[in-house]
Amino acid sequence: MNLVIDQVRREASSLLNAQRRSDLGQYMTPSPIAAFMASLFSYNGQARLLDAGAGVGSLTSAFLDKALQEGTSVEAETWEIDNLLGGYLKNTLDEYVQNGQGKIKAHIHASDFIEDATFSIQFDCDNRYTHAILNPPYKKICTNSKHRKLLRMVGIETVNLYTAFVALTVLLMQKEGEIVAIIPRSFCNGSYYRPFRNLILRTCSIRQLHLFESRNQAFQDDDILQENVIIHLVKGEPQGSVIVSTSHDAKFLDYRQTTFDAAVIVKPNDIEQFIHIPTATGQTNIPKLCVHTLREIGLEVCTGPVVDFRLKEYWRNEPSDDAAPLLYPHHFNDGTLCWPKAHKKPNALQLSPGVSKWLMPRGHYVLVKRFSAKEERRRLVAYHLPHEALDAAYIGFENHWNVFHIGKHGMDEDTAKGLTTFLNSTVLDEHFRVFSGHTQVNATDLRNMRYPSRAQLQELGQRAKDKPNDQATIDRLLEELEAARPYLSCTWLDVAADDEFVFLLHKEELLQVVQ
Repeated sequence: MNLVIDQVRREASSLLNAQRRSDLGQYMTPSPIAAFMASLFSYNGQARLLDAGAGVGSLTSAFLDKALQEGTSVEAETWEIDNLLGGYLKNTLDEYVQNGQGKIKAHIHASDFIEDATFSIQFDCDNRYTHAILNPPYKKICTNSKHRKLLRMVGIETVNLYTAFVALTVLLMQKEGEIVAIIPRSFCNGSYYRPFRNLILRTCSIRQLHLFESRNQAFQDDDILQENVIIHLVKGEPQGSVIVSTSHDAKFLDYRQTTFDAAVIVKPNDIEQFIHIPTATGQTNIPKLCVHTLREIGLEVCTGPVVDFRLKEYWRNEPSDDAAPLLYPHHFNDGTLCWPKAHKKPNALQLSPGVSKWLMPRGHYVLVKRFSAKEERRRLVAYHLPHEALDAAYIGFENHWNVFHIGKHGMDEDTAKGLTTFLNSTVLDEHFRVFSGHTQVNATDLRNMRYPSRAQLQELGQRAKDKPNDQATIDRLLEELEAARPYLSCTWLDVAADDEFVFLLHKEELLQVVQ
C-alpha cells in the first residue's frame, strides 16, 4: 500500500492551492515516516485508533498495515475537515474495511477536531482511545479565537494547533494508551510551550524521541525547513529511560539509537521543563565552565526592544544628530559592524518621547541573533558591540536580537568580549542544540543556560583581545581557560580548626577535601 498511498498523497497535495494549504497548516506524511511511526506501537489484539488531521490517510494506512500483520482488530476514528482530502481518505479507508476480513472498522469525521474533542473530554468520558497516530496541523492560534477559548475550557493553554491537537489527544487516551506524533521540535523549549510540556510530562511517559539530522528531509516534497521530531508517549506510565534515535532523512537507512536516563531528557528541578534531546552520550554533559545563572554573574538578557513597524513614522535612512542608530542583524557581516547600510529597513530612529523608552544608552553590549538561517553552522550567533563603535548617546536594538545587558545599560569590555567568545564556541553550540531544535533562539533559552563566572568571562575576554575571530581560535581559547582555571567557580565553605580546607564544587561535580 506504501507506493499507492504516496501517489495519492502527491496527487492530493498538488490539487490544494497555496492559500488552502496555509489555511490547513498541514503537510502530509511520506509513507516511510508513517511506517516507522506505526512500528513504534504495541499491538495487543484490539485497538481503538485516533488520527486527527488525517489527510489522505497515510498514517492510518501504515497503522492498519502493521495491525493486520500483528493480528490486531482496529476501530479507526479519523478527522479531516477538508472535502478534497476527505474524499481521498474515504477511498483509502474503504479499501481496508473491504479487505480486512472483518478486522477493520473506520469512521471519518468531516468536522473540527478541536470542537469535537473538547466536547468529548467534558461530556463523553467513555469515548477514549488505545492508540493515536498524528501529523497535526502547524499553525498559530490567535489569542481571542474560538479555538483558544475551547481549549481553555478543558485546561489547555497553548499557542499552536500542533500542540493543541497533541494535548487534546492526551486527554482522550485511555490509561496506557500510546501516542506517536510527528511534530515541530519547537515545543521542547521556550516559555510559550511550557504549559504543554507540563501537561505531557505530568500525564505521560516519553518512550522515544526520533530526530532527522537534516532539517529539510522529513517533508522534502513540501520544502519544509522546520526541524521535526517523532515522539512516542504512553499515558499514565511511570517515566523510565528514554530511547533517542536519529536518521539523516526519511529513508531511515542509517537509523541508530541510544538510551538515556529520564533526568538527562528533563533536568530535575527545571521549572521550565525543557526537553533535551542528546544524540550521543557525550552530549549529556554540561560544559565544565557552565555553572552560574545570569543573575549570579550580574547579567541580564532581553529581546531587542524596538518593534520597527510600530515606530515606522520615526524611520530614518541616514544617520543624523537628532536620530539614534537602529541595529538589525543585517548590520553585522562576519562579526563586523557595517552601519549605516543601504537596505529596505531604516538605519536610525528619530529621537522623540515616543522612541526614547525603547532605546539603550551607548555601551558594550553582546547581541545574539534570534533567528539563524539553515545554512549557518552555528545555532548561536553572537556579536560584541563595542562602546566606541557608534558615536551616539543612545542605540536602538531591533526585535530580531537578544541583548545581553546590565540594568538596560552596557557592561565592561572584558566581560562583553568574553561572553561573545563563550557564546560562539562549538562546545556551547552543541550543548544548546540538545534542548533547542528550531531556528529561533529565545531570551528564555539564554536565561535558562548556565555560564562561566564573571571573572572567567573577563579573563576569556582579555585572552581574546587581538586574536583572530575564527572558530578554531575561539574553541582553543575556551579550552585553555578551562584547563587553567578548573576551580575558579568553587565556593568557600569552612576552615576547620585542624586547617582542613573544604570546597563545594559545582553541584554536578564532586565534594573535594584538600588537606
